[in-house]
Amino acid sequence: MNGMEISKAYYEAFGKPMLEEFPGILPYAAAGLLGSGSECLGFDDEVSRDHDFEPGFCVFLPGEDIVDRRSAFLLERAYAKLPKEFMGLSRSLMQPVGGARRGVLRTEEFLADRLGADAAGRLLSAAGTAELSPDTAPLTDREWLTIPEQSLLEVTGGEVFSDPYREIARVRAALAFYPERIRLKKLAGHLLLMAQSGQYNYQRCIRHGESAAAQLAVFEFTRSAIAAIFLLNRRYQPYYKWSFRALRGLEKLSLEAELLEFLITSGNDDEMAEEKYNVIEGIAADLIDELIEQNLTKAVCGDLEKHAYSVNDGIQEAELRNLHILAAV
Repeated sequence: MNGMEISKAYYEAFGKPMLEEFPGILPYAAAGLLGSGSECLGFDDEVSRDHDFEPGFCVFLPGEDIVDRRSAFLLERAYAKLPKEFMGLSRSLMQPVGGARRGVLRTEEFLADRLGADAAGRLLSAAGTAELSPDTAPLTDREWLTIPEQSLLEVTGGEVFSDPYREIARVRAALAFYPERIRLKKLAGHLLLMAQSGQYNYQRCIRHGESAAAQLAVFEFTRSAIAAIFLLNRRYQPYYKWSFRALRGLEKLSLEAELLEFLITSGNDDEMAEEKYNVIEGIAADLIDELIEQNLTKAVCGDLEKHAYSVNDGIQEAELRNLHILAAV
């Protein structure tokens, strides 16, 4: 069983009966496994169990105006008394670096750690009165552009086991993915970086005899290509160490993972450099085909730079469109 399955089994065996002992809290408490950790994305394996891996789940509580401090404290004590051993795993007596990942959490504190206090407060206030979408979420463009993508995935990934109050559901719907204007701004920036690093600077570095610089160009191209592919799939990109694994599971352009891995793991002698440049151009062509398929570009060429500016021109909101094309990356 993976970590998510273990968490759900632990909740069903112990968490659900625990919550039923708190009838005043039960209508407002959400339970699930969200946040950081490979198990929240289904990426955990045997290696993952060497740290911060234990049976457990999250209980999310609304503000003190709904669930008072004493009630939350009593629930925390009950959670602490749950079995310490389950399916051969032990619950840690110490919190991991960065704070508690499991247990009883206030929703606002969980969100503030990932979105910032102001954004979390506004989002919860809006979620308390209406169903939300990314287009109606009360986040500024600056917040959408600067909140780490991994943080957005920590809120929207994982699995919710129970959510009768629907506060968590409304928040997750609001952050499901970037609004289209933000997607386009970020996509335009990454396409431009792909053009600069891969289509232009890689060969120039090779001609200068700068093999290390050429490889840095490859890394920049790969980093932006992965980001662009996630954007084209309308999926948040996970933390970098899981990016390739997640990339292989995407609906669109997942086959680029093998080509990108080749680019960053091969050398830069003359013969290999020529092959790598051809691979770069092939990846660029594949992304251009997808841009055309999604009707995101009006450029007609193989130059990613021209497509980047065309994507940026497609942003309807003038203020965002007129920001520097790399403002979102």
